[in-house]
Amino acid sequence: MADEKQQEKGAKSPASPAKGAAGAKAGKVAKPAKPAKSGRSKAAPEDASPRGAVAMGRPAAPAQKPRLAKHYEEQVRPELMKRFGYGSVMQAPRFVKIVLNMGVGDALQDAKILDAAMNELGQITGQRPSMRRAKKSISNFKLREGVPIGCSVTLRGSRMYEFYDRLINVAVPRIRDFRGLSPRSFDGRGNYSMGLTEQLIFPEVNYDKVAKVRGMDVTIVTSARNDEEGRELLKLMNMPFRQR
Repeated sequence: MADEKQQEKGAKSPASPAKGAAGAKAGKVAKPAKPAKSGRSKAAPEDASPRGAVAMGRPAAPAQKPRLAKHYEEQVRPELMKRFGYGSVMQAPRFVKIVLNMGVGDALQDAKILDAAMNELGQITGQRPSMRRAKKSISNFKLREGVPIGCSVTLRGSRMYEFYDRLINVAVPRIRDFRGLSPRSFDGRGNYSMGLTEQLIFPEVNYDKVAKVRGMDVTIVTSARNDEEGRELLKLMNMPFRQR
């Protein structure tokens, strides 16, 4: 009898609506959606990204390998292995990085001078320079610790080979009364350093916008174990050394 009464109650009671995804209570009727105020607004596509969003990712590599990188792999490295008798290609000396350093002592009086120097160095290398600060205070030079006094750039990979190509083929030959670079400017570990007296030898720099002529130091860091290996590497990489 109890089962029959429950069945009769269930038949008399109206069917309750199912619960929605938002957790609405049973028995409540969902309200109809309000119409849009104006017909101007359009629904955005599902795959559209929000306005102002920036896609994060690693920079893409160049489409082609630099020509000096190919020259090293095809001609320089086999020649070095043949001359020094290396048993593996990993023992052959190679370029590790190129470091450019520009000192800007005038930045103590005017900070805008350092910004101009950083822009010029960025134009030359194609990479934003990093600011260099004083490591200690020197009273004779009115220098305090932490004050920006220069900028520097470290090039690796494809940018390193492209800069080296422009350096030896375009910039260095434009030096006034150029007769070749010194073959003795090694540090004993196969690394070569050279000084440039003006940044105007690089065609990327606009002569009309240069406020002051500045020099820079260029250091080519190699994996050579001694100066003999480093000198032979640079010779095969077409470095214009001075002929005795």
